[in-house]
Amino acid sequence: MMILPERLHKGDKVGVIAPASPPNLSNLKKAIPFFENLGLEVEVAPHVEKVHGYLAGTDEQRLEDLHSMFINPEINAIVCAGGGFGTSRIADNIDFQLIKENPKIFWGYSDITYLHTAIRQETGLVTFHGPMLASDIGKEDFHPLSKKSFDQLFKPSEMIYDESISRLEAISEGEASGQIVGGNLSLLVNSLGGPYEIETEDRLLFIEDIGEEPYRVDSFLSQLKLAGKLDEAAGVIIGDFNDAEPKKEGPSFTLNEVLEDYFAEMCKPVIKGFQIGHCQPHFAIPFGTKAVISSAHKTLTIQPGVQ
Repeated sequence: MMILPERLHKGDKVGVIAPASPPNLSNLKKAIPFFENLGLEVEVAPHVEKVHGYLAGTDEQRLEDLHSMFINPEINAIVCAGGGFGTSRIADNIDFQLIKENPKIFWGYSDITYLHTAIRQETGLVTFHGPMLASDIGKEDFHPLSKKSFDQLFKPSEMIYDESISRLEAISEGEASGQIVGGNLSLLVNSLGGPYEIETEDRLLFIEDIGEEPYRVDSFLSQLKLAGKLDEAAGVIIGDFNDAEPKKEGPSFTLNEVLEDYFAEMCKPVIKGFQIGHCQPHFAIPFGTKAVISSAHKTLTIQPGVQ
């Protein structure tokens, strides 16, 4: 049973946490007026500016910020400052019962994928894959469509992604429905064999990544395939694969050739070209809500992620 978080209203408060790597603090500060212009207040967690190696504070500090934002009744939504590395380190110590008893909007992407998967599968809470403060919102190229993605938090409404947003291409034909799950491809592979292994059966699997050459994407998809995750999925949504060109001299497959290799004969809908991921615009989507993907119409129709 999925739990829909409460929608936002003007005057609500957004909590900012950094559960992965240290965020760019200049970009973070530039992003705060965006939320204020939406009529929201912003509270930055105590340890966001901490630096502990390649982490934004110790595991204990980052976990404390996550828990405190969920339990604080004045916080209506939690938005991650950025990604990087480190969320898998704290997943085992998350108080999932606390989150289940205090459901609210949780928003981020990239390394946050690990938290999306763990929280959804342990609590049933719908979470949101969308642009973050330091990584996106505080930058000059933050796209109007990315900004508009936050509208879904204020009013429950069906969203339709079609070719008016970006060119879409069906690798495999069909139509399917199911909960949207997934996120950053390398993080999904990282979950295999652990307690928060991604569940794809009868679901629509979304994947994206950045800076991974075709041979690396090949390796990730091979591992998902061998684990049964591709066969179990009802359909596949392929987001943006930023900077996926071969970097070494010598023969290589292209990213498109790798995707064709794994998905062309799947006998289920697989569509690529969605501007979702490390890109601008970045179309934000909820994880855990039901959606329908259609190769005939080249559409992804998504049910509301808030109530």
